[in-house]
Amino acid sequence: MLTQNPHGKAHKMTESRKKLRWFVALSTLPLLGVLTAFGLVPQDELDLTPVKAAIEEITLPEAVEKKTVAASFWRNERMQRGDTVVDLLRRLNIEDAAASEYLRKASEAESFRKLAVGKEVNAEIDADGGLIALRYLGDSATQVIIEKQGDRFAARALPAQLEKRLFVRTGEIQTNLYAATDAADLPDAAASQLNEIFSGDINFHHDLRKGDKFTVVYEMIYSNGVLLNTGRILAAEFINQGRAYRVVYFQKDAEHGDYYTPEGGSVRKTFLRSPLEYSRVSSGFTNSRFHPVLNKWRAHKGVDFAAPTGTRVKATADGVVTSVGRENGYGNVIKISHQGRYSTVYGHLSRFAKGLRKGQHVAQGEMIGYVGMTGLASGPHLHYEFKVDGQQRNPLRVALPDAKPIDNADRVAFQSVADDLVSRLNLLRNTNLARLD
Repeated sequence: MLTQNPHGKAHKMTESRKKLRWFVALSTLPLLGVLTAFGLVPQDELDLTPVKAAIEEITLPEAVEKKTVAASFWRNERMQRGDTVVDLLRRLNIEDAAASEYLRKASEAESFRKLAVGKEVNAEIDADGGLIALRYLGDSATQVIIEKQGDRFAARALPAQLEKRLFVRTGEIQTNLYAATDAADLPDAAASQLNEIFSGDINFHHDLRKGDKFTVVYEMIYSNGVLLNTGRILAAEFINQGRAYRVVYFQKDAEHGDYYTPEGGSVRKTFLRSPLEYSRVSSGFTNSRFHPVLNKWRAHKGVDFAAPTGTRVKATADGVVTSVGRENGYGNVIKISHQGRYSTVYGHLSRFAKGLRKGQHVAQGEMIGYVGMTGLASGPHLHYEFKVDGQQRNPLRVALPDAKPIDNADRVAFQSVADDLVSRLNLLRNTNLARLD
């Protein structure tokens, strides 16, 4: 049996520890080399610029308080018969004592208080019913604006901004001209123009037939979107007993314009066929008529147009008044001389146009008097005579002299206008529509 040596065991442990220490030392040499290399790089090669901290006081912008825009509303109303300022403001939902006071009493608001029935008023109102602005068309189509300025109101007028719009109407005769124009929704003013334009070629009392047709291109005048009145007929066609008559309007300059055929011939005759816009012939031109007042047969060298008392009477041509007053069976009568050879007589008038006097120049279509039943008359009517060299002729049948055709100097400008208007008529000639806009 071997005896153990304690000193030998201790010597082995010491050897193991030494080996471990050498191993650890050798393992850390690479790290120490890296660290040593890092530590040996010069500072200026690393470009490490020193950083300085700067502290500065910054002023922030003040918060802007957002303004609230007050809501406003626009309302439209039309003047009604019997309306007062208070009535209209109530319908506009305006509850503003100051505005009511101003509109009822201020001299600048007088045009508002005189608005005609049917006139439109536009009002801008705030959420509480206070008046901000009021707009309407005053005299001469000017736009009147009444606005609130601080604690008071002020009025101002702006020139009218006129706009012309073209309209077209077509119609067919069933009974008479005005019934047909009403059915076609042609304004009365345009219907009267149509009558006057074609009256030199068509006798609307005798020549109309059922089935006759017309087409009219005309203007309507607006201001700020509001209809003011009927403008002028620019082109028209009337088919009477199968024959077509056409006219176009040509404005030569600011003061001169007239109607012509598409070829440039004048449509306007020197004389109108009738001195009234529309009436019924109650007695024609004849060499033998039983007089309703004298109760005997006698010649009737004129034409009687039955019409209500007060109907306006027009001069049938340019001329000079040779007589105005009362004369025997004519009653109140006007006599006019035209171009030397021609003269006209207008009898049984109720009264004369204001200021009409002997020697006065009158224009074709100018109003000279009013229908009545003075003198030898059994009812209200106009007695009209047409004379050539002092001799009465039938005014409904006599050949009337034509006016001058288009001047050669205006021929090119006229043709351009005429071609455009005729193309519109051609486009609509065969339409079956009675109303086109």
